[in-house]
Amino acid sequence: MIQLKGIGAAGGISIGAAYKLGKEEFVVLPEAITWEEIPVQIQLFEEALIKTRREIIELQKRISSGMGQEEAQIFDAHLLVLEDRMLIEEVISRLKKEQLNVVYIFSEVLKKYISVFLKIEDEYLKERIADINDVGKRILRNLLGKEKRGLDDLKEKAIIVSHDLSPSDTAAMHTKNVAGFVTDMGGKTSHTAIMAKSLEIPAVVGLEGVTAKVSSGDILIVDGNTGMVIINPDEETLKNYQQELVKLKGIAERFLSVKALPAVTTDGRAILINANIEFPDEVSSVKLHGSEGIGLYRTEFFYMNRKDSPSEEEHYQAYKYVAEQMSPHSVVIRTLDLGGDKFLSQFQIPHEMQPFLGWRAIRFCLARPDIFKLQLRAILRASVHGNLKLMYPMISGIEELRQANELLQEAKDELKQNGLEFNDKILVGVMIEVPSAAMTADILAKEADFFSIGTNDLIQYCLAVDRGNEKVAYLYEPAHPAVLRLIKQVIDAAHEAKIKVAMCGEMAGEPSLALILLGLGLDEFSVPPQVIPELKFIISAIGFKTVQAIANEAMKLSTGTQVGEFAQNKLVEILK
Repeated sequence: MIQLKGIGAAGGISIGAAYKLGKEEFVVLPEAITWEEIPVQIQLFEEALIKTRREIIELQKRISSGMGQEEAQIFDAHLLVLEDRMLIEEVISRLKKEQLNVVYIFSEVLKKYISVFLKIEDEYLKERIADINDVGKRILRNLLGKEKRGLDDLKEKAIIVSHDLSPSDTAAMHTKNVAGFVTDMGGKTSHTAIMAKSLEIPAVVGLEGVTAKVSSGDILIVDGNTGMVIINPDEETLKNYQQELVKLKGIAERFLSVKALPAVTTDGRAILINANIEFPDEVSSVKLHGSEGIGLYRTEFFYMNRKDSPSEEEHYQAYKYVAEQMSPHSVVIRTLDLGGDKFLSQFQIPHEMQPFLGWRAIRFCLARPDIFKLQLRAILRASVHGNLKLMYPMISGIEELRQANELLQEAKDELKQNGLEFNDKILVGVMIEVPSAAMTADILAKEADFFSIGTNDLIQYCLAVDRGNEKVAYLYEPAHPAVLRLIKQVIDAAHEAKIKVAMCGEMAGEPSLALILLGLGLDEFSVPPQVIPELKFIISAIGFKTVQAIANEAMKLSTGTQVGEFAQNKLVEILK
């Protein structure tokens, strides 16, 4: 029995036989060609590009119908590579200059591009190497006339083991007998991890050397919750995990039994459970999982994977659709949170040494009122079609809130001048994700209609941990006493000013920590849709006075590890 620890990319436990997917390598040798053969080689290259484009578009259609538009849009990056004029022109230029076969020329240009990306220090951009590599292999395959390798030989349920998986590989798993997967490579921000979560397939990535330790047919246990992979477990370990699977299945069924019910503690305290979304077509999933509203609509993804900027009408139609679909429930629209790890070429956001600390979110919006007011006008126009609220990201102090509200008033005035209807009393909230905002929450609460705590950024700023850097990932502790104290301070300040406070970061979706957050007085949770039934079950199974006592005990502990273990033990008691 061998135990390996990696990065949990998608939760759940899977037990099954390993299916080893080998690396696809292309051995391409240089061959001299005559000047007369160059047009034929160029035509061969163009035909390969056209065929590759058709393949990707067809794949997008299958993914969109089977998994949703969000997952399908991942392949827009592949299409952009195919349209890269610099890459295409470099291939043709070198073909004419060196007079070597186009397959070899393209493979050399591809290697150059990948080498350049490998030298970039930014972790997010490094993850995009998979896009270039994937589409590059597709082009090479078509140039050579080879058939696509795949999972077609997989006739029974199995766990995929591979050095790495391209987005195309992962997407193909939607209709295959895949029970889980593990890879040598990968991180939490990779497309592979994103796809795994959408497919709800247990997955562990970043297991350096796992392919050297596993053979096809080996029995594997993949624990996506802990990042643990066990190769050929002994009888006792196998039995324990099988029992855990049965228990998890039973628990999941119990959760689903309450998804349509409101979240109310045993002593009558009602808690609002909302969902986080990025695209309008996610509304169906929100409703399916029993959400009572949308607590975070991330609008920056509206700008992704396109060369132009969305018009005010595009914004308006998207917001109107979500407002109407969710009515009478509330929808909280977060204004643009661009910058950080979300780069958009059309706005020419400059490269920064510390992008998470730089020109992003509300700072970008205040500097570009033309872009900001366009979105504000669209939100205001859509507000008459449902229960819309808006909130500003990354507010660091009262002056930024006031500046943003001045631009909001300008947007209202412009709509009035044009005779357009809107809700003049739309509620305006502040995301608390910067320590300075948490420390001055009492000041902000006097001029905000509500708070929403964005723990993803609050934790990394509080603990000085880049959440995209695997080398310091162990320091990213949601249960750290410093984080809990900041959250308590925000909740207390909000309640003192008689406004409600929600949480829309990933911490809100961690069931054990939900007990502490509930005890601290959090009014609303906004989480991924699939987490909603579990949170409703937990909340309806315990009294508010009990969770207050749990929170008080947790606040006395000295480390995040102690808090995490304490909360987990309390959760186990509830779920018995």
